[in-house]
This record gives sequence, structure tokens and C-alpha cells, in this order.
Amino acid sequence: MIDPRLGSQLRQGFGGQPGATGSFDAIVIGGGCAGFSAATALSGDGARVLVLEARPGLGGRATAFTDPASGERVDNGQHILMGCYDDTFAFLRRIGAADRVTWQTGLQVPMIDRAGHHSVLSLPALPPPLNFLAGVLAWEALGWTEKLSVLRIGKTLSASPADHLRQGDGDQEAGRQANGPETVRAWLQRRGQAPRLCELFWEPLALAALNQSIDQAEASAFRRVLARVFGPDPAAAALVLPAVPLDDMYAGPSRDWLQQRGSEVRVNAPAKVVIDGARVTGVRVRDEMIDAPVVISTVPWFGFGALFDAPPPELAETIANAAALGSLPIVTVNLWFDRAVMHEPLVGLPGRNFQWVFDRRSLVGGAASHLSMISSGADTIVSRPNAELAAMALAEIHEALPSTRTAELKKAVAVREKRSTFSLSPDAPPRPGTRTAVEGFLLAGDWTDTGLPATIESAVLSGHRAAACTKARRTK
Repeated sequence: MIDPRLGSQLRQGFGGQPGATGSFDAIVIGGGCAGFSAATALSGDGARVLVLEARPGLGGRATAFTDPASGERVDNGQHILMGCYDDTFAFLRRIGAADRVTWQTGLQVPMIDRAGHHSVLSLPALPPPLNFLAGVLAWEALGWTEKLSVLRIGKTLSASPADHLRQGDGDQEAGRQANGPETVRAWLQRRGQAPRLCELFWEPLALAALNQSIDQAEASAFRRVLARVFGPDPAAAALVLPAVPLDDMYAGPSRDWLQQRGSEVRVNAPAKVVIDGARVTGVRVRDEMIDAPVVISTVPWFGFGALFDAPPPELAETIANAAALGSLPIVTVNLWFDRAVMHEPLVGLPGRNFQWVFDRRSLVGGAASHLSMISSGADTIVSRPNAELAAMALAEIHEALPSTRTAELKKAVAVREKRSTFSLSPDAPPRPGTRTAVEGFLLAGDWTDTGLPATIESAVLSGHRAAACTKARRTK
């Protein structure tokens, strides 16, 4: 979380006053979570910041669009926050948007397996990791052999996130890591996790957190997720769901908050970074040159190289690694029915193409019954036609929820985010840090080296780190 002492130090460093005209203290490229977390941290502490977004709308990869038929705001993909998202909630409090999310009281996840059996994984109010272990032992979806296998992973759940930043979590782990990274499945198998437990819990959790199957994702990021979710605060495991469309959750409030303090937000403003002698001097937006001593790039990995007319030699390795970083899709199929068909905010659907279904009516209101079905790590289906995706989603929800079989489907809309997240495969290139070899040019975004997967928390944390680096530069 950003240091609360940043305020007075940064105001002294910038020496400006909110609302001042003229040049900017910092330019932030990108109007998503990382960009707005960095910009609001800086602007709130005395800097005059310019946020530039190339697209016509704000929100980056966590946004919403207006459905032309109904006028309803539809997310480009459902996002789940967790109680351990400390930087995200600090950001939402800063911009006055903390009431735009809904907290669960602990972790309660309904599941419907492939046989149609309904169960609920519920964690009791016990200190971590006892809450997780007790919840799994009481979970009626598992037999006793499967339940007992989870005891073999208790040591990992009780480790701190800092422990997982070090190589391995014990002598055997260190030896394994010395021989190269391993997948999440290989790591789970070495800890004796039962196949059904992997199917019902570990695979859905990995898909939700990493957007990648346990057969493909590297284990270290997953271990760090577990350390944050299951300790030491029991509230860290709580599910937190947006209560408004995604761009209304943070992008709109951030824009208003910045403008009220004399900073500026522009859309339709594609930026090129200008570098002179290994020092950033500002950006160019079409024919306009905008000077600033600090430029923070929050563009995603797949757009990073396009920030420069000619690749600067100081950033050659970063540009090459960004280009080599793989992308993973998420497919969402929105289904509107003529009646209410679901009475829980979300249900897990393990073992299917669409692993989660959300009742948008219960989350953000509205009269219609609107379900969002999510397929994470959707490489095998992302290129299929809309009609085929809708038919697939409808068949799977009919199988899982009998109440949908007699309801009339009014409309279906498929949404593809083909580059929703970056790959965490064992052979992925290294992620960059905040500082670069170009003076005054900083990086943020979920793909930078936060130690976390591609989540809202990773993006916000990276923005806060960039703001802290800017403060350190200005107050030397």
C-alpha cells in the first residue's frame, strides 16, 4: 500500500498547487486501474497530472459498454475482488468509491459439479489457515480421502507472502525450483492433493486468479495468491463484488476526483514517449508536444513497444520481453431470460467450458434476469462464432440450473477479451520493474513485477509503486 507519509513530502517536492495552469508534474499513459491509482496518488499529494487514454472510453481492460438493444451497461468481463486487495481498497477509499463494491462476510462459494450436485464451500470464522482447512473438511462435495489430502498443504497456506517471494518453501521446494519452474498441477501433486479436490477447488481458483489452467501456469505466483488469501487476516478470503458497472466503480470517480484537483484526463489521445539522451522529456499526442519530467506508462505488454517511434536502446530488453509475453483470453456470454432463474450472486461450475456464472440482477440491480457466464483461459473457444458460444453457454447453464430450462432466453451477447491477461507459464519472460534505464520514465500495469498475477490488485499496486518512485525522485 502507498505510504501515507507521501503527502507532505510530495507536495514539497512538486512545489505546485492544485489547479495551477501550465506544465504537468507527471504524465500517466493509460486510463485503467494502474493509471488511475498512480495519478490519484500523485494528484492528491500536490502534483498536477495529465492522464492520456488512447481509446474513446476509460477503464482499460476492466470496463463496460452500453448494450445497444437494452441500453444496459455490460461489463467486458466479470471481475472478482478479494478481501486481501489492500491497495485496491485504499484506492477506492481515496476516490470516494468504497461503497461501489459489496463484501461477503467470509468466503462462501456455491458449486455445482458436472453431475449436478449442489454444494457450498464456506469458511468458518477461525484464524487462517484453520478457516480453510475446517471449511474443506466440512464441504459435502468431497469424500474423506479427498478432504484429508488438503492437510498436506497447510504449511504453504500459513506462510507469509514474503516467504513466497523467496525461492521455494522448504528444502524440497528449493531443490525443485533449482531444476526449473514447475506448473501448479505438478506442485499440487507433490503435495498429495486429490484429483477431485483439484477439479472442484484448485483448478477453479487458479482459473479465477491466474486465468490459466493448473496444467499451464507456473506455481510461484499461485503460492503467493494462497498466502495472501488465506492469512493472516480471515477477512482476506472474503469475496468482494462490484456493485456497479466496472467503469463506474473506479474510472468515472477517478476522472472526476482528478479534475476537481486541477489534474486533467483526456481520451482519444494516443501518446508517443519522447526521450532525449536517456531522459524522458514528455510525450507527443499527434502534433502536440506535452512536456513533463516524469512519464508513467501503464499500457499493457502488447502495446508497450508502440509507445516509441523508434525503440530506445535503453529499453530494448524490456520491449523484447513484453513482445514475448503470451496473452490469454476470457470469454463472457451474457444471457437474458424472461424471469428470475438464479438466487445467488455467483455459482462455480467446475469441469465445464464456462467455470462461473454471475447473476447481474442481484449484483447491480435491474428488472431483467441477466446471467454472465465466464470462461477463463478460453483458448479453445475464443475463436468460435457468437451463436456457437451462446449455444454452449446455454447448454451448460441448462445442465447446471434446471430453473433455466423452462425460462425463455430473450437475448445472448458474447464478449471476447482476447488479451485479457498475460501468461504465467514456466517459460514466460521476466516481468519488468517500476524503474527503467530512462530517467523519469516509469512502468506500471498488472504485467510489471508485482509478484501477483494479472489482477486489479496487481494493477493498482503497480500504480502506487510508480507514484512512490516519483515521490522518491522529486524529494531527493
